[in-house]
Amino acid sequence: MIVRFATVRSAMFFGVFFLGCAGQAPVLRETQPEASTDLSAAVPKVAVENLRDRLGAFAHDSMEGREAGTMGNYKATEFIAQELARIGLQPAGDNGTYFQEIPLRVREPFSTIEVDGATIPIGEDMVPLPPIQGLPLGASGSLDGHDVIFGGVADSPTEISAADGRGKVVFLIPPRGSTFTVPTSIVKFRNAAAIVLVYLDIAPAMLVDFLGEPTGMLDDGGPVGSGPPTMIVSDRVADMVFQEPLRESEPGVKGTPMTGEFGIRDVDVEAPARNVIAVLPGSDPVLGRQFVALGAHSDHVGLSNQAVDHDSLRAFLEIARPMGADSPDLPNGPTPQQTELITQRLAEIRSDNGAPRMDSIFNGADDDGSGSMGLLAIAEALKGASERPRRSVIFVWHTAEEMGLFGSQHFTENPTVPRDAIVAQLNMDMIGRGATDDVANLGGTEYLQLIGSRRLSTELGDLVEQVNSEEGHGFVFDYTMDADGHEQNLYCRSDHYMYARFNIPIVFLSTGSHRDYHQVTDEPQYIDFAKLARVSDFVKSLALRLANLDHAVYVDKPGPGPNAQCRQ
Repeated sequence: MIVRFATVRSAMFFGVFFLGCAGQAPVLRETQPEASTDLSAAVPKVAVENLRDRLGAFAHDSMEGREAGTMGNYKATEFIAQELARIGLQPAGDNGTYFQEIPLRVREPFSTIEVDGATIPIGEDMVPLPPIQGLPLGASGSLDGHDVIFGGVADSPTEISAADGRGKVVFLIPPRGSTFTVPTSIVKFRNAAAIVLVYLDIAPAMLVDFLGEPTGMLDDGGPVGSGPPTMIVSDRVADMVFQEPLRESEPGVKGTPMTGEFGIRDVDVEAPARNVIAVLPGSDPVLGRQFVALGAHSDHVGLSNQAVDHDSLRAFLEIARPMGADSPDLPNGPTPQQTELITQRLAEIRSDNGAPRMDSIFNGADDDGSGSMGLLAIAEALKGASERPRRSVIFVWHTAEEMGLFGSQHFTENPTVPRDAIVAQLNMDMIGRGATDDVANLGGTEYLQLIGSRRLSTELGDLVEQVNSEEGHGFVFDYTMDADGHEQNLYCRSDHYMYARFNIPIVFLSTGSHRDYHQVTDEPQYIDFAKLARVSDFVKSLALRLANLDHAVYVDKPGPGPNAQCRQ
């Protein structure tokens, strides 16, 4: 599940590249037919052991966290394609393959800026500001040979004129007591050599981290920006350049010349980023031209820059951050009471596991290894059925979800089947947990979160409830996260939204967040495989109901539109 643009990290060096995991394909068990008379009667059940074997391979350390654009994710998508070929599903990607490559680029900040021979490091004292739509910002530039001038307090009458800033490096300071915002003065100084905002000390730490690290993006082939390159710097840098506090200086005063280049540059990804797409053709000569889409995302967030002790981290997360990356930050660390509980819990874990286990790989077993392998199991079950569904079923493993839903964005804007023939999309993201100690006061074997099931189609939401009760799945649905304006904003945070913006009814299914969300501790050992199989079977039953209806589910509510900003 997305955390708004994951950092692109370097994957470890591959001396020898093996497709699959640890040189071996998973050992797969035979599936057993259902003893049932419902619509799913002719379809085999999802086998728990198949899920266990496949997820063990897919979320293995050798996949190195499956970050989009790395060899780890490339290997993971190859693994899925090999399994699809073995199952016998038709390729539905580009040029007769299972793959649809997306134009992923990495945009990284760089700087060689010096003041009197002292280097100004990215992150600590400066970050380049990337081009922003609607503002005249350049991607990069040189400061060599340009005068440096104090432009005054941004967006105030004290500013120097645009003419006085032409061709110069213009420093601007924020108004007293202001919070971080990009000043409109950037437009005024569009003819400056560069703009320097002395705003770093009031900028949110999360923003500084984001701007200081590489970011994945779709390459639209257009210009990356025009105008003066702009950076955000600390008060310390301003003091180095002007030798006196700028709040005590007159606008127009000159500073020490700065040298070097800075900005944002595009670099190639390590390996192609690919959606994996397969189709099971429908049996009906007319309805078979329509599609029920099932999806999950194959990518995760890669490698950590620093190894941590797995057991210590898990004890800390359990006590102090029970929702993992979705937990509130602890700027002052855990409380004394929490620290005592963490120490006690670590001792219990150590008694079972022994010595410390260092870990730096975000394996993503639940996020979204569970959805990806559940989707593969559904594909195998439907292919092994004695009767095909009436409509076609298209299976899409999206990539680059963690970077900003890029894989699903690219697929829905460049679909390999007619987009208006997709009657619904079912998205599975994190469907392997949901125990009572994962979702406090709510979780359990019957717990399942639903989001978006009635946002476009009342009929679809009703069908979800009917399939659950009529076919005996027995889930207790939690719609809490689907509330308008919910702070988690989950309707906007996974691949289903890219379909919903085109008025395709969606259902987002999840067993919820937990302590291991976006942590190196999200590993197969913590997956509830029986629960994963049950959720997968439910999605299979729902897909069959949609595929065998004599009509496409009715869309009775307005959609957001293809280019609208998502609002939950």
